Amino acid sequence: MKYVVLTAARNEEELLPHTLRSMAAQTIPPLAWIVVSDGSTDRTDELVKEYAAKYPWIKLMRMPERKERQFAAKANCINTALASLQSVDFDFVANLDADTSFEPDYFEFVLGKFEGRPKLGVAGTPFTYTANERDDPTYTHQFANFQYVSGPCQVFRRKCFEEVGGYVPVRGGAVDWIAVTTARMKGWETRTFPEKTYLHHRKMGTANDHALMVRYKYGQKAYYVGGHPAWEILRGFFQMRQSPYVIGGIYFICGFTWAMVTRMKRPVSPELIQFHRKEQMARLAGIFGRRNRTTTGTPAVQK
Repeated sequence: MKYVVLTAARNEEELLPHTLRSMAAQTIPPLAWIVVSDGSTDRTDELVKEYAAKYPWIKLMRMPERKERQFAAKANCINTALASLQSVDFDFVANLDADTSFEPDYFEFVLGKFEGRPKLGVAGTPFTYTANERDDPTYTHQFANFQYVSGPCQVFRRKCFEEVGGYVPVRGGAVDWIAVTTARMKGWETRTFPEKTYLHHRKMGTANDHALMVRYKYGQKAYYVGGHPAWEILRGFFQMRQSPYVIGGIYFICGFTWAMVTRMKRPVSPELIQFHRKEQMARLAGIFGRRNRTTTGTPAVQK
């Protein structure tokens, strides 16, 4: 299967070597891996050039320097890199964060999941932070959604990525969420396959903020992508049940509530919000339905 990989990297000198080593070891290398240095001022560019000298499919692009890190920049980097590949014949495009590592057969595994699934538009796997670290409460199993594919590594069917318009530049984040959810809204299947994982060396959202502020911003983000209040408040309360993440759950609820009270501007369409809420309510009904069957002993299927 012919695929390309796109990476936005901003001052990733410390963690980028993990990703470089992992990509160099892939059993099925990509046609091209474009690392877009987003105005980096450290040794990011130098590290990429060292590997590019050994592996001709590794390419370095550079965006102008800027003062701050923002999520919209990631979308701009990915879309700029993709535009440079329009003449290349490939079937799949992967977004890969510059602070990840994975096994040599990782992309062989993910790409294999598209075989026999013509409607599968986006695929990926779960990630962990370290081998022994507890799961982040944002991804607790009761609220886990294997239809979603986490942002650090998403593999798109090329036609699907083009249909959703690539990554939409949103300053506050959720560019990967918008792409995956839009894909489902347009009739594509999206799926996380838990048989394999990869390592994310930096906790999501912590590049600029303290962990509790990350929780607060997650709450804001849940509002501005259109999350249903019932779902998001219950999600926050569920996180509060998991020590030592009680305070994190409170911050999440506060972020969501403040965004709702102040009517934070939403960067997504009303159609996407409606679709998102419909999915959330269906999942909520499923959760309570399973809990009720467990409590009453009622079988899941009655004849």
